[in-house]
Parts: sequence; C-alpha cells; structure tokens
Amino acid sequence: MTIKEVSEKYDLSADTIRYYERIGLIPHVPRKENGIRDFDEASCGWIEFAKCMRGAGVQVEALIDYVSLFFQEGTEEARKDILVEQRARLQEQLEALQATMERLDYKISHYDEILKCSEKLKG
Repeated sequence: MTIKEVSEKYDLSADTIRYYERIGLIPHVPRKENGIRDFDEASCGWIEFAKCMRGAGVQVEALIDYVSLFFQEGTEEARKDILVEQRARLQEQLEALQATMERLDYKISHYDEILKCSEKLKG
C-alpha cells in the first residue's frame, strides 16, 4: 500500500505517518526500489497499534521504547513492564474521567430539578 492509501485507511495524515516512522513509533516501513514506502500487512499492523495506543493517551516515549525492544531478543519482560505501566496510567485516567462524569451527572440532575420546579411554578 502507498502512504496515501494507508493515510486514508487509518485516517491519519501522511505527515503523521512519516513522523511516527521518523521517531520510531512504528518500525521502518519497507521501500520500493525507487524509495517510495511500500506498506505491507506488518507495517499496517504497527500503524493500527500506534493509532490505537496514541488515541487512548499512551505516552509516545513508552511506545518508542516498546517498538525498539520488540526487535530485540529476550525483551519480553521489559515490553510487558512498559504495557503494564501504561495500562496503570490509563486506569488512573479512566477513574478520573469516571469521577468527572459522576459529578457532571449530579450537576445535570440538579438543574433538571431546578427546571422541573420552575415549570411547576409557571404552570
């Protein structure tokens, strides 16, 4: 696949994909003889992984470390540690979001009651 096709498939700009490759967020993409990127299934898998992880807020630095370790033998424990740490960070964020949602629900409910009483007074 070309970078344009991958860009459209994963809804990422070509510049973002190039940036991900340049900083090591995804491994180097195979090239054709003319130097044009030729995304294979494995490359697309890395794009999908990076998009998913970044979309959830996983740290860029952690992903770069993970990708670097992925191609080294005997790094399973280190890779798992990165994933466990990032999962813990996301769990904290999820709990904070849940607390915010509960507070918003409470405030909305409060305004529902105010408006309900206001309607009764008018009626």
